[in-house]
Amino acid sequence: MYSPVQFFQSAVIGFGNGVLYALIALGYTLVYGIIELINFAHGDLFMLGTLFSAFTLSGLGLAASNLKGWGGFILVMAGAMIFCATINVAIEFFAYRRLRRAPKLAPLITAVGMSFILQFIGQRWNGSTPRQWPSVLPAGHITVGGVNIDHNLLVVVLVTAGLLTLMTWIVTRTRAGKAMRATAQDQDAARLMGINVNRIISFTFAMGGALAGAAGIMYQQTVGTTRFDAGFQLGLIAFTAAVLGGIGNLSGAVLGGVLIGLIQGLNDGLHFAFGQAWSQSVVFAILIMVMVFKPTGLLGQNVGEKV
Repeated sequence: MYSPVQFFQSAVIGFGNGVLYALIALGYTLVYGIIELINFAHGDLFMLGTLFSAFTLSGLGLAASNLKGWGGFILVMAGAMIFCATINVAIEFFAYRRLRRAPKLAPLITAVGMSFILQFIGQRWNGSTPRQWPSVLPAGHITVGGVNIDHNLLVVVLVTAGLLTLMTWIVTRTRAGKAMRATAQDQDAARLMGINVNRIISFTFAMGGALAGAAGIMYQQTVGTTRFDAGFQLGLIAFTAAVLGGIGNLSGAVLGGVLIGLIQGLNDGLHFAFGQAWSQSVVFAILIMVMVFKPTGLLGQNVGEKV
């Protein structure tokens, strides 16, 4: 029999994972919301963010020195966000731009191909086996009612909340955000209104890439390892989170990520559940049920076809 402390400890661990899934899912949902493309390379872009963070921290000597804390973390996170944003813009320009008016299968296959290319780059960069890295963030945890909450979890929650607030402000309160919404509604009409559609789509990919970079350093600091296939594994979970919440909906991506994280955490930590061996299967069972019973997701809306 499990105790309340065990229940809440499992929920806290699941919540921490879920917030990380949500941050990756935000990148999927941003791009889909504007050009209706499932960018399957996004998970592997996140993986490159983990590698950039680990190797940069090590190269600067931050991981092995006494300089631990917010300074090194913020510096490298900014670098990882710029790095991944630049790669994502390049991917959009060279791989996706010419396929916007092609049949929907063409950009989807291209996205899968880009995913394999990024995985190969990650394998050459990191190697085929996982690598261990020290953390630059202060270690430790706080205890509330017998439940341990790691400092890394607090960092992930604070950064994700800040990025979600910033994105919501950009999309709803700025001229760029209005242009993004207009482009999402109708690209041809947006052009007639004087909007540079190519620039807006590139800006959207840059935002999605920056989110992948931020998620990358937080995953690397939380887990302490890098591996070339991490993007494929977490990318599929984050994609499921985006679909569960309603792909194209920013709040839905966060909700879906947190829910999947909680379900995984409780499944892994409680005796009456399926157990950790079934953790991935539970996620994909959720994806199948969502597609069957509510394809638009929890916060998605049915949209008629454009004529």
